[in-house]
Amino acid sequence: MIIMSIYEKGFEDFRQNYTLYIPLSIILQSCVGSVAAMFILMNSAKTFHFVELSLCVTFAMAYNGAIYGQMKTKWIYNLLIATMLVHIVLIVINLTRFSYQ
Repeated sequence: MIIMSIYEKGFEDFRQNYTLYIPLSIILQSCVGSVAAMFILMNSAKTFHFVELSLCVTFAMAYNGAIYGQMKTKWIYNLLIATMLVHIVLIVINLTRFSYQ
């Protein structure tokens, strides 16, 4: 219930200030994606680094493509959330791998 209201308030704010949030969200997801790619490449001795790197790049490209393709705001907002979650999960996974080496 609380999560849904936060999501709805965030989407409503995103929709109202769409032209302001688009450049900021592109920069944000690109920076977080770059950090995720850096940690993946630092652990490149592991087996699944290519799959993780492909996942990271695919989500970043999907978000950018949704913006450039002028999809609906709901799709773009959901892709932003999904992209950020994937990048953060990849950072955490590879950060823990890196600390155990």
